[in-house]
Amino acid sequence: MKLSAPTTVLFVISVVIAVLALLPVLGVASVVPISSFWLMAIAYAVLAIGCLFKGA
Repeated sequence: MKLSAPTTVLFVISVVIAVLALLPVLGVASVVPISSFWLMAIAYAVLAIGCLFKGA
């Protein structure tokens, strides 16, 4: 399996989701009613999909 760099759009989406996951941990705000662990897992999955599929 050949890996490729994720597109800028997917990278930015992943970073935004990761920041949303960190906000409740830092005590700033609880933006999304889902656990921070699952938000961080979703951010990592988005980034992994961007690396696994060419052009994604």
